[in-house]
Amino acid sequence: EMVVLQSDLRSAIQVAATFYYLNPVRSDFRPESRVSVRTPVFGSPAAVLPSVRLRALYASNAVEKSAHKPSICTADELHHVSVHNSDWRLALWRYKPSPKAPPRNHPLLLLSGVGTNAIGYDLSPGSSFARYMSSQGYDTWILEVRGAGLSTGVESREAKQSSSAISEKIDSAIKHESNGVYSAELLPGVNSDVSAESKVSSAKEKRTEIVNKFDESQLVTKFTETFMHLSERLSGLLNEGLLEVRQNAVIASQIRDLSQRLVNIIEEGQRSVSPQLIDFTTIVDFQKQLDLIVKYDWDFDHYLEEDVPAAMDYIRTQCKPKDGKLLAIGHSMGGILLYAMVSRNGFEGRDSKLAAVITLASSLDYTTSKSSLKFLLPLVDPAQALNVPVIPMGALLAAAYPLASHPPYVLSWLNPLISAQNMMHPELLEKLVLNNFCTVPAKLLLQLTTAFRKGGLCDRNGTFFYKDHLYKSSVPVLALAGDRDLICPPEAVYETVKLIPENLVTYKVFGEPRGPHYAHYDLVGGRLAADQVYPCIIEFLNRHDMT
Repeated sequence: EMVVLQSDLRSAIQVAATFYYLNPVRSDFRPESRVSVRTPVFGSPAAVLPSVRLRALYASNAVEKSAHKPSICTADELHHVSVHNSDWRLALWRYKPSPKAPPRNHPLLLLSGVGTNAIGYDLSPGSSFARYMSSQGYDTWILEVRGAGLSTGVESREAKQSSSAISEKIDSAIKHESNGVYSAELLPGVNSDVSAESKVSSAKEKRTEIVNKFDESQLVTKFTETFMHLSERLSGLLNEGLLEVRQNAVIASQIRDLSQRLVNIIEEGQRSVSPQLIDFTTIVDFQKQLDLIVKYDWDFDHYLEEDVPAAMDYIRTQCKPKDGKLLAIGHSMGGILLYAMVSRNGFEGRDSKLAAVITLASSLDYTTSKSSLKFLLPLVDPAQALNVPVIPMGALLAAAYPLASHPPYVLSWLNPLISAQNMMHPELLEKLVLNNFCTVPAKLLLQLTTAFRKGGLCDRNGTFFYKDHLYKSSVPVLALAGDRDLICPPEAVYETVKLIPENLVTYKVFGEPRGPHYAHYDLVGGRLAADQVYPCIIEFLNRHDMT
């Protein structure tokens, strides 16, 4: 239902956008307040009308294995896997095992922290956790969960076809206009008996002619129908309780705001055959608000119940381990996901399909620690926090980084949250901060804040506490901590470790009293990780890969 709702509103936006591009600039219009359409000077290479096609919000042509991966993907292969009952296609970065290394029995899955992409595991050729693992013979896969990195959502087929058809017609019309020739067959309701003299006219007349040729009444009708369908569907979602109760007021309020603005556009369009120019920034704002309301609508349990299982199934299909199991490593929230998975499966008496797991700076319970996240996460009344639908972690960190890294170092306290002093080259730290973080829903962070409350992390319903069932797991665990980790201190890691059967868990803290020290990311990409941390991880993996 939410996917269709998104497509409905997106279709309305597409139709509204056509008015912006099709209407002439009025003589009494102030160009500084709107985006104007420049009059093309034919013969000039720069005289190109703006493209009508709105930039796709989602990449929808992803296949299982991408033949042409983008340059930002430094893996050997880029794969995408569909999530059941979802419009998401998750990105999987694959690093094929070195032919010089011993053959391994299990593929290796890497899970990243909250709001991060795959780059943290492959920061540079000389600082690559993923490359190190593949050099040791492990077929290594990094999962980018929904909303992260190269994972993509897709629109419904009907919405794509409808918006594409409109865009193509207008694109064709404008292309012919730029050549000084019109094709009557391109636009509906156009008389094909056009004199030769009428084919060449001033730029202003051509713009007006395009508007007249395009059946604007059809656009208005389509826009109105789409909007009404959207309103009915939203009403149904709210009445049927398909949206969480605590979200209803916020979402309904934002939709009402969008609805009123859409109505204003419709009314404006109906007042004149050639309605006044629509502010393009309004259309962009529609798209941004739509993403906030609909696209960013998931929590921790979506990762746990949908994204990670889909990735594991796909990797098993590709690699075909004899026992059907994977090895897995999770950093920060990635480790929390692994803890939650073995807990849930232990409670339900199911095989987790994990040969062994390694957690890096992860815990299900932060109540006894002095984690700095107590001050960073939105630990406020959920109803208030949901007034902010998303947290743009990437944008916030990118904006803050110059203040943390350059005089007068106003936010210098941010850097130690990521890496201890002298543990990362400044250029790599900058690359990590500017490229590794994404936007996340507030509801995801809100669920994670339960790890700071009595009982530790719980499911979205508040009825299942993940740490309570860790003792039922039979999966071997290596839990690593950093001595200067301000986000997940060693005492927080141990709070979870002590609940796992002793014969199954190994716990180790990296860092020495006089240095070197390890902060939150240093276990993955610190300058000494390859010499001190990685060998410990490989020894554990090798031992459990043989069983």
